[in-house]
Amino acid sequence: MRFFVIVLTIAAVLAGCTSQEERIAFDGIYFNTKLSKVDGQRDVFTLLVKNASQSIDGAREAARYEATVYCVNTYGSSDIVWVVGPDTPADNLRLVDDSLTFSGSCPS
Repeated sequence: MRFFVIVLTIAAVLAGCTSQEERIAFDGIYFNTKLSKVDGQRDVFTLLVKNASQSIDGAREAARYEATVYCVNTYGSSDIVWVVGPDTPADNLRLVDDSLTFSGSCPS
């Protein structure tokens, strides 16, 4: 039983890894992103893009891509209603701890 649990844990960790060939560069940079549901709602999300100061334009496009993938996989549509999104003017974006946070929803 213990062996089975260890094997499942290792498989879960490996399933979350993305190989170098599968990663997508934006403005020549690979960004780490994290999309989170807001208050357990599947349609409302926040998206954190780390190391955004390397390329603000690249970070914006990484956010657009991740949100689009999420909405397509969850609702079958690439429509997104942004509160703070990739097209938000640079003056209104806030870089905190070298990360940009975007928010929006997938209309259902």
